[in-house]
Amino acid sequence: MPSVANRHNHTMHETMNYESKKSYQEILSQQIDEEMMQIDRPANGLLISGLSAGLDVGFSLLFMAVMWSLTHEALPGPIVELLVANMYAVGFIFVILGRSELFTEHTTLAFLPILNGHSSIGSLARLWAYVYSANLIGGAIFALLITLIGPSLNVIDPRAFGVIADNLIHHPWWTILLSGMMAGWLMGLLSWLVTASRDTVSQILLVWLITTGIGLAHLHHSILGTVEVLAAVFSGQGATLMDFGHFLLWATLGNATGGLIFVALIKYGHASRAGQRSRPV
Repeated sequence: MPSVANRHNHTMHETMNYESKKSYQEILSQQIDEEMMQIDRPANGLLISGLSAGLDVGFSLLFMAVMWSLTHEALPGPIVELLVANMYAVGFIFVILGRSELFTEHTTLAFLPILNGHSSIGSLARLWAYVYSANLIGGAIFALLITLIGPSLNVIDPRAFGVIADNLIHHPWWTILLSGMMAGWLMGLLSWLVTASRDTVSQILLVWLITTGIGLAHLHHSILGTVEVLAAVFSGQGATLMDFGHFLLWATLGNATGGLIFVALIKYGHASRAGQRSRPV
């Protein structure tokens, strides 16, 4: 028979496991508190944070283009796809762990304070407008920089910009819309899961897993996609400003509705109606 000490240790272990997991109510409360902090931030704070996120997420394209340039002639196509998709996660790790404001990550869940009556549609529109516009400006600046620096350093074959952008632009509107909805769904889910995590290593793994999946599936992310498509436009690699406008419109609508419907509304309904857990005896 197990000793009293062993039973006590087992009970302690169960209690520690229990306490290491956040409840749905805890995650929801933390998400609402974080989003209220962003809603209440002054305009210049939102613009600077959004600009930083737009610039930082562009590092994904830098490493994707370098990886494609290094491997596309030496390795089979599927291997190149996997390697490039892994680079897709780099910029998101910088943004999410750095706590800067990305339109598809924090701001989708900014609808949560509206659902519980702590904020208004007008406040949400203000947050989205500042963060979204700053993200686009930062992304456009990075796209211009990378098209000048990468080929000049001989680390990027300019054709890489066209290959990467080609996965985003040559689709009918409804494909981009639905693809954008899935990307927005995943980004909102990522924000929820990062909040549920208690340590940095888990957060990095979650960001890598979800954003690598977005890259591998060529789903449409409006902000990183802006960097990708504009880099092809600036480098003359088969994309036009009309292609960019078509992409941006439908990807943005998809990202916003996907995160709102599949994460904010469903997670709020789930968490607000979750029962209380009982502690292990």
